Amino acid sequence: MFTGIIRHKGKVKRIKRTGNALELVLEVPFETEPGNSVAVNGVCLTVKRKNKKEVYFDVVEETFEKTNLKFLKPGDEVNLEESMRLGDRIEGHLVQGHVDGLGRIERIRKIGKETTFTISFPPELKKYLVKKGSVAVDGISLTVKEIKGNTFDVAIIPHTLRETNLDKRKVGDYVNIETDMIARYLEGLMGGKNG
Repeated sequence: MFTGIIRHKGKVKRIKRTGNALELVLEVPFETEPGNSVAVNGVCLTVKRKNKKEVYFDVVEETFEKTNLKFLKPGDEVNLEESMRLGDRIEGHLVQGHVDGLGRIERIRKIGKETTFTISFPPELKKYLVKKGSVAVDGISLTVKEIKGNTFDVAIIPHTLRETNLDKRKVGDYVNIETDMIARYLEGLMGGKNG
């Protein structure tokens, strides 16, 4: 479990295809151990091994296909979040690290100190998105500012822009979207699909 508050950025060192999986090697600026969970661009991955500042993760085929990890290349920055501990303060919202789909950045505009990103999303996610509701974009806990058709806007404050990889994002880039966990559970309770 995560909060969507990004305190670290990592750098992709190497990517290696191994059968139907991928080995992702990142430079990580914090201490972690094999078996620990780390959200990488909002995707919950398990530390396989580490070597000095390099951390190794296995990415299975389904995760590779459904997330923007497939677009990574050496030198790219990724958002990193260590998993929560029981008793930690939740400053963002509850994020599982289970990506619901890929979004595409359609527009970026700066208005004063705020930067607004317009992101298109798969139609099946619309029922989980509400104005002023929570959404995780590349693992970042954000608030939906506006929804128009199959796009939503999020307003990014300078601190978030600086502390995450959003400052390197451009129109056309794909981002991981995780909708609000509570909305998904409510759908299940009200007789929606659970699979």
